[in-house]
Amino acid sequence: MAFLVNGNEILQHARDNQYAVGAYNTNNLEWTRALIRGAKETRTPLLIQVSTGAAKYMGGYKVVRDLVLNEMDAMEADIPVILNLDHGDFAAAKECIDLGYSSVMYDGHDLPLEENLKNTKEIVRLAHERGISVEAEIGKIGENQGVGELASVDEVVMFAEAGVDKLACGIGNIHGVYPEGWEGLNFERLKEIADAVDNPLVLHGGSGIPQDQIQKAISLGIAKININTEFQLAFQKATREYILADKDIDKANKGYDPRKLLRAGTDAITESMKEMIGWMGTRPIDNKDSKVVFDEASLNEE
Repeated sequence: MAFLVNGNEILQHARDNQYAVGAYNTNNLEWTRALIRGAKETRTPLLIQVSTGAAKYMGGYKVVRDLVLNEMDAMEADIPVILNLDHGDFAAAKECIDLGYSSVMYDGHDLPLEENLKNTKEIVRLAHERGISVEAEIGKIGENQGVGELASVDEVVMFAEAGVDKLACGIGNIHGVYPEGWEGLNFERLKEIADAVDNPLVLHGGSGIPQDQIQKAISLGIAKININTEFQLAFQKATREYILADKDIDKANKGYDPRKLLRAGTDAITESMKEMIGWMGTRPIDNKDSKVVFDEASLNEE
């Protein structure tokens, strides 16, 4: 039977050894299978996460949990899998803890600092009682091509001391498509944060950031990189090419069958994922030169 890991050991090893693990959002069955296949083929740890919007679309957090676990069993996923709530409010984080997600991101950045910190401490308490990892956002990640707010180093330290396992810091990164004229990541602030805390650092809005900037960020302590938009674009491009080639109207070969119609996009996700794994330097789990070697006993440890 499939089981989940919280990923703390994996991400700490990534930070300590200057590589990163991709955190890939799932949106449906095809996405989930594409991600599991990519991890199996590269023998790397898999961090699947789901946003509140995607969970609602898919039928709720329990549906997502069951889907991931069932597909892990069906596909014989013999790699460590982390299931993370992405940008959840207090209620969503608590629900996912109760459901047995192995990691949750509580995002209270829109609240006054005292209330955000109070809520974060409670989520940390509830999660850590069950061996679940916690992520929090400090500063504000940009949205809809708008740049957010840089994370305060003092606040980063404050949240680390509150017990947060991994820290998502605003350093000029943006969710979605990056606008023309974007000034890039603020490496000066990232270095200040990395010098102040030892926790694994998280880069949200990883889709569209130039590869050289991501690799520099990894060298400065980024251990988890969130990817969603890039796979959506890869899925859209491959599906569009399938339709423009009139394969969907090939009745003789049942090109209209959704299993065939969605296959090109699904394969594109896996191929994009494998390419990213390569240049992020994600360590294979059976690399004997690495400490990240997981056996049955260690995977079952809380």
